[in-house]
Amino acid sequence: MNPTLPERIPVAIAGGGPVGLTLAALLSRQGIACVVIEADEAYCTGSRAICISRRSQEILGWVGADAPLVGKGLGWVGGRSHFRETEVLHFQMPSEPTQRFAPMVNIQQFYVEAYAHQAMGEGGAVFWNHRVRAVQPQADGVDLTIDTPAGERRLRADWLVACDGGRSTVREQMGLQLEGTQYEGRYVIVDIRQKTHRAVERLAWFDPPSNPGSTILMHRQPDEVWRIDYQIRDDEDPAEAVKPENVLPRVQSHLQMIGETEPWEPLWISIYNAKCLTLPRYRYGRVCFAGDAAHLVPIFGVRGLNSGLDDAGNLAWKLARVVRGQSPEALLESYSTERVHATHENLAYGAKSTEFMAPPDFAFRLMREAALRLAVDDPHVRALINPRQSAPIAYTGSVLNVADDGAWANNVAAPGSPAPEALLRGPQGETHLSRRYGQGFVCLVFGGAAPALPEGVEAVCITAAMDVHGQAWQRHGLQGPDEAALVLVRPDGYVMGRWHGLDPRPVAQALATTGVFA
Repeated sequence: MNPTLPERIPVAIAGGGPVGLTLAALLSRQGIACVVIEADEAYCTGSRAICISRRSQEILGWVGADAPLVGKGLGWVGGRSHFRETEVLHFQMPSEPTQRFAPMVNIQQFYVEAYAHQAMGEGGAVFWNHRVRAVQPQADGVDLTIDTPAGERRLRADWLVACDGGRSTVREQMGLQLEGTQYEGRYVIVDIRQKTHRAVERLAWFDPPSNPGSTILMHRQPDEVWRIDYQIRDDEDPAEAVKPENVLPRVQSHLQMIGETEPWEPLWISIYNAKCLTLPRYRYGRVCFAGDAAHLVPIFGVRGLNSGLDDAGNLAWKLARVVRGQSPEALLESYSTERVHATHENLAYGAKSTEFMAPPDFAFRLMREAALRLAVDDPHVRALINPRQSAPIAYTGSVLNVADDGAWANNVAAPGSPAPEALLRGPQGETHLSRRYGQGFVCLVFGGAAPALPEGVEAVCITAAMDVHGQAWQRHGLQGPDEAALVLVRPDGYVMGRWHGLDPRPVAQALATTGVFA
């Protein structure tokens, strides 16, 4: 049974998919009351978005949703590509034993939704089978008209976040349109249940004998499920292409070709075509956009859901500070600027991957076949057929970045970059530095005792004895394990500034001049 919908709420979230539910959990953890308005009656069906990046696992870890996800999901570190029946690529993603998470975890989207929902606690509530019908932005809030099982209701929200997907009602109500490119190539998506002993990898076949002229992708998922994506011809009717009598023979032909002979059953069938679209801005007064409501990114390179979770991680701490009166509303402009920048980078990579995986014309098809043919014998060509997997994007040029105070050993942890991971040894045993992020500001203190930092900034002292692998000082650009330095990390795990020495005044100045502190 749904709880009672309030008449007024600090934050309303339209859309109860993984992005909306994760945002609600993050806000709840920050002490901000919110409601999620979801038109469906329950979590999604079918696998949908299945590859969860290391960065997304960290974000889900901020609300305690990482443990069930890692426990259920299938971690993987690489993949294989085939041209016809010949393997032309075996790639490995950056990984090491000291990392907290695998580079990528395969898990069905409905599990992510469930774990994020469970992490919300009492600070938020989900209203299933409730649909946002009308949106009226005001100077100091947003008036919503909501269709509920009991009839029409009105809700006044101080802030509205649209996470209601690619067909966003909020976006339509506000007269906004996505801009960019939509590709014609279509992929049928199929979930089947079949036992297998194959390793968990991203598997791809180009022009396989089982389905000549097509491209096929396969991912193992929990519950003995295969996710299979295959391209259909341009002249095929999409409505006919998803009919079981047309799908199942293609699946059977491919399973037979690769030697998967166990009995199988279909679970879910859908169809997809790649889109590189975005809103020009993600904040319009008291309304913000996140996930597919803000941008549509091709599935190739798994940047769709992962970029949406990064939206939630960026927005949650900023919106929480604004709602509490700790920061001016202008802080939310940095959400829009930073995440639009990230989307443009994701779209650029996604477009390149799409043009290879689903060539839009004869010239691209010709170039792809040439690259695949050369890759059979030439290892130097193989990098051209390896799609760049989702990775955190540096917020280059953000107004929240504070310029470095001189030379540093590297730019891995330069302002605007995601704070690098490090495995540390403490009184309770080994722990990862990333566990300290996700709630408030953190100042890493190297080479001495913590100085008097501004209120609301937690000091984390890192000594040479703790940094047994040397990861923290090396990755943060220090010259040695005993060098004195301060590194200010934002609540979303991004470096805001770094300074040689232990003088706390630049930290306070940075928070004031960037407009983070009211």
